[in-house]
Amino acid sequence: MHSVPEAGAAVDLAQRTRHGRYKMLALLLVCAAPVIASYVTYYLIRPEGHRNYGELIDPQRSIPELAATALDASTMPLAALKGQWLLVSVAGGDCHAACQRQLYLQRQLRESLGKDKERIDWVWLIDDGASPPAALAPALQKATVLRVDGAALGAWLAPAPGHRLAEHLYLVDPMGRWMMRFPAAMDTRGAAKAKRDLERLLRASAAWDQAGRPGKP
Repeated sequence: MHSVPEAGAAVDLAQRTRHGRYKMLALLLVCAAPVIASYVTYYLIRPEGHRNYGELIDPQRSIPELAATALDASTMPLAALKGQWLLVSVAGGDCHAACQRQLYLQRQLRESLGKDKERIDWVWLIDDGASPPAALAPALQKATVLRVDGAALGAWLAPAPGHRLAEHLYLVDPMGRWMMRFPAAMDTRGAAKAKRDLERLLRASAAWDQAGRPGKP
């Protein structure tokens, strides 16, 4: 007498469960759509004939579990830099003329992005035990300067064949993945081309990326 209603209830429950799963999947797709769209736009649907100035890295490499030391001797995991676009340079702490030119272009490149500059951190990774010249301190006020193990860093970032790590600028996305390397010994004309690459990436990611790291003011 009671088997038919029980069977109907079971069918109704299965249908509601299935519909609930579909709704959850649809919600996840809606949330992920801006991220997916931005990467598809940049990597796949680029205008015919367009070429990047920077070299796209494939496969991308995630920030390693590596300790870093700030100039005030405080320590932090390098992965704590996730959550922002990172424009990274690498050089020894003594930072002679070539290093200083690289830091200058790096700073100017970020500043040239106007209001979007707050979405990119200017990062200098020192890969040895030398201390930066005191004269550089005023120019580095807006930079994130960290000392890291040079050998361990070489397992993440890499120069183009025939070049050294310190000759390039490297771009890391907010998920912590190294995804672009700019040509060695970049000059002001090259910096203008690099700016166009950055503007395209920032424009493509504007729907989901904001200035500042999640959870921080």
